[in-house]
Amino acid sequence: MSENNRTTQSIKNARVSLFFSILVLILGFFSRKILIDCLGAEVLGLNTTATNLLGFLNLAELGISAAVSYTLYTPLYQKDYEAINEIVAVQGWLYRRIAYIVLVGGTILMCFFPWIFAKMELPLWYAYGSFGVLLLAAMLGYIINYQQIVLSADQQEYKIIYNVQGVRVLKLLMQIVGIGYFQQGYVYWLVVELVMSVVTCFFLNKTIHKSFPWLHPDLSKGKMLSRKHAEIIRKIKQLFFHKFATYVLGQTSPLIIYAFLSLTVVAVYGNYMLLVVSISMIITSIFNGMNAGIGNLVAEGDKYKILSFFREYTVSRYWLASVICFCLFHLSHSFMSLWIGEGYLLDSTSFTLLVVYAFVTMTRTNDSFISAYGLFQDIYAPVIEATLNLGLSILLGYYYGLPGITLGVLISLLLVVCCWKPYFLYTRGFKVPIWSYLFLIGKIMCLVIVSWCISRFFLEYITLSCINLMDWIFSSLKVLLLYGVFSLCVFQMLDRNFRAFTKRIFQLIKRK
Repeated sequence: MSENNRTTQSIKNARVSLFFSILVLILGFFSRKILIDCLGAEVLGLNTTATNLLGFLNLAELGISAAVSYTLYTPLYQKDYEAINEIVAVQGWLYRRIAYIVLVGGTILMCFFPWIFAKMELPLWYAYGSFGVLLLAAMLGYIINYQQIVLSADQQEYKIIYNVQGVRVLKLLMQIVGIGYFQQGYVYWLVVELVMSVVTCFFLNKTIHKSFPWLHPDLSKGKMLSRKHAEIIRKIKQLFFHKFATYVLGQTSPLIIYAFLSLTVVAVYGNYMLLVVSISMIITSIFNGMNAGIGNLVAEGDKYKILSFFREYTVSRYWLASVICFCLFHLSHSFMSLWIGEGYLLDSTSFTLLVVYAFVTMTRTNDSFISAYGLFQDIYAPVIEATLNLGLSILLGYYYGLPGITLGVLISLLLVVCCWKPYFLYTRGFKVPIWSYLFLIGKIMCLVIVSWCISRFFLEYITLSCINLMDWIFSSLKVLLLYGVFSLCVFQMLDRNFRAFTKRIFQLIKRK
């Protein structure tokens, strides 16, 4: 695939992803507010906890999708359809077994719900209903939707987004209406959740077969083919440790908060995490559209092009993350006050740590290249990350409450993601000295700090009081334009990699 085609597909994926991410984000806030207003914060906390418990069971997925994606880049580049069918057959065969494991594990876990939710004031059937629906939806994904991996690896992520996020928009609209107007609103919410999961499977499967009419994996040969494609199994074994660390990082905090505090605090924390994670997901989804292009670029093997694109990719992602985090820092509390009331505001320490967490999450530029190179053998790194995360969250949470739990997550991220991962990529993937990366990040962070400090100084002279939603929107535009325009000028003038990235985008727009 040519560089122009890669860029075009990446931008198409990013454009569609950005549109639906913003739409789902807006509807998600409405849905969450109505859920709190009509059913209470404890129901919201229960839903969050049930999702995290299912995340634990999904560890059984072992990182199969990431291993398969890496394995598909080369045959897709070479148009080797036979190899693609074999690889997807191995994935389908493995996913069937994973589905059985998750189902059995979920059934056993539900036997312990009377103890797990002993502090809950809601009827116990709420917990069974929430978890059961989420479990069945996960089963559908494992058994039916596994072939979507070919769309993703072939830089056609936008087709997945149209189906998955399009149905999700419809689902959220139906749930908002149901909770607000039906007497048994939560039952309606659960029914819609399950039905729309089935609808998603139907339309996604139809899209896959229309895009790849030659894709007919034979799952009965999956076990035999797994021996032929032993690289997949080896990568899966390595990825399990990374999958476990990802779960500990993203899913255990609400469980620890519930253990030390209450479901209501889980809901308050969840409100801010919804904001932070949703905004982060917008950025992540924009750049995730480039993942298959990065894999294709690595498959070509031109080191100069790879390093050049990595620098452009990194500086652009850091700039965009700094814009988002500046807005988050100055606008989140006022948004929460208007959205669900001042009684649900987070303390300033926990909030600041969450913004730093968001910045680190949005600037994980090394991960896409590590996956493209198939560098999953550093199994000790995720083990250390998970251990630090869980241990520090529990220890600091015991003494300092919510700020301590958040700090424990952040420390593990900084040590492994910001220190180890770049070193690992540069020494094993790029095979060049790490000093160039340190210089690159050092320069970027200087530009971010200068932009942040000067923008913060001028912000003191701007009124940001918010009485209603329109006031908040105007305040948001002021903050966004102030930092966005000023930082854009700073990066454009002082960083040649950023100039190269913007030139690439403008040339593509000009051609169109």
